[in-house]
Amino acid sequence: MQVLIAYHSDYQHTQSVADAVAAGVQAALADEGETASVDVKQAADVNLDDMRNAEVIIFGSPVHMGSMAWQMKQLIDSGSKLWMAGDLEGKVGGVFATYGGFGGAGGGVEQTLMSLHANFLEHGMLVCGFPRSLSGFAEAGLHWGLAVRTGNDEGMPEGVSDSALVAARAYGAHIAETALRLK
Repeated sequence: MQVLIAYHSDYQHTQSVADAVAAGVQAALADEGETASVDVKQAADVNLDDMRNAEVIIFGSPVHMGSMAWQMKQLIDSGSKLWMAGDLEGKVGGVFATYGGFGGAGGGVEQTLMSLHANFLEHGMLVCGFPRSLSGFAEAGLHWGLAVRTGNDEGMPEGVSDSALVAARAYGAHIAETALRLK
């Protein structure tokens, strides 16, 4: 199974989450005896063939003022040719976001996850949320996807917690298992 994880990272937090999601994908596929090709790439390095050839596509972005990073939006906008051809229809997708925000605010993480999902739905893809039964739901799960807080109460970068990485691996495994069931 070919899996593409495309992300943008400002402080390497989103990259850490992408790597943990990839580890979850690989573990789930290995458990099922599936051969996996998991390609983890910065959004700027992804081309249309990467998306066209993947059976599973996972997008990740930090939250920027209540929205995805412009690098992710640029990647999405470059995919209009894929939409015209229907090249992504029926593929499985998942999304994750990292965020700071002041106090307990999410800084727009739900909006970011929804906008990433909206792109996949526009392409006719099947999208995976984050079921509450998965490990780490209380730490980093939202029904929209994986939401990892990386900032402290003052909104300054703090890092990715071990429990958020557990959630990321669980989410990656969930997406892979879903894709296998649909295969």
